[in-house]
Amino acid sequence: MRLLFLAVLRAHTGNAVTAERVRAHLEAAGHCCVLRDASEFASPADVADLLEAQHFEGALALHLYRGGRLLQGHRIPFGIIFGGTDVNEDAGQEEKKEVMGNVLQEARFAVAFTEAMKEAVLTQWPHAKGKIYVQSQGIATTPNAAFDWNSFLQRAEIHRSPDSLHVFLLVCGLRRVKDPLYLLDAFSEWHREEPSVYMVIVGPEVDPLFTREVRAGVERARGVRLLGEMPQGDLHAALRRCCALVNSSVSEGMSAAILEAMNLEVPVLARNIPGNATVVTHEVTGLLFTDPQEFVHLAKRLVSEPALEKELIANGKAYVNRLHSWEVERDTYQHLIQKLEGDMED
Repeated sequence: MRLLFLAVLRAHTGNAVTAERVRAHLEAAGHCCVLRDASEFASPADVADLLEAQHFEGALALHLYRGGRLLQGHRIPFGIIFGGTDVNEDAGQEEKKEVMGNVLQEARFAVAFTEAMKEAVLTQWPHAKGKIYVQSQGIATTPNAAFDWNSFLQRAEIHRSPDSLHVFLLVCGLRRVKDPLYLLDAFSEWHREEPSVYMVIVGPEVDPLFTREVRAGVERARGVRLLGEMPQGDLHAALRRCCALVNSSVSEGMSAAILEAMNLEVPVLARNIPGNATVVTHEVTGLLFTDPQEFVHLAKRLVSEPALEKELIANGKAYVNRLHSWEVERDTYQHLIQKLEGDMED
């Protein structure tokens, strides 16, 4: 089956990684899956010519609004994968909500990462009952064996012996919903007390205006550094050398960075929001904080209690192995695409 797959494909972001993984699942089943950046198209009319010219037989979109709206009205069977932004943010805007409801009406199936996400969708669009499937993100990590930790520290302008450092890595695209400035003041105060602790923010510049705010904040903060986006293999290798992965988002669907950290046997410190609490059980698979002061308290515990670190690592790894199987995810998407093939035959 020849499939068009639309997703926002900014390099090294969770969306791009998820889309590439799903594309690989479908091509392993013998389908031809053409992945295109949804940002290239302004409206469904822009997609119409592509569908006709390349003779696509079905389609898939990541994000109900940003990708799904482009597939409306083409009389081609398609499925949807929900993201955090569409459920947590876009659904609160009436104009977008109406479009998203219409997309769900046309979609043959939709995939939510969690039961909680599915319930949130059904609260907004009860007519979608019966077509929403729950499939957690599958995780596969590939650290770059040639990664140089000392070079990473030099890029981050951290001039201390690696053996005496405690580096916390905050991985996010620079946009407001990720709230990378949330912990700056509290972390800076901790760095004044303990100069060996650093927080490094790594991610692409998604929102140029907000990026300027982040740069200005980091310049004023002690012990905090800002790096641009990194290739996935390098990012995974850097994570393995860090004290913990940090997530400070205002909202999340399912954070791939958290799951990747668990798979890499790295402790997780995450803001206590519904999307994070779905995958992080406090003091079992990670640590959840409700404010910057609690973050510092928990980070200090992590640094000073090796037994706690060891327990979080073991439980996090076991959780990912049990519930975020890459193989199960592959089976699910290959099965769902069969629904589109059935619609073609009908």
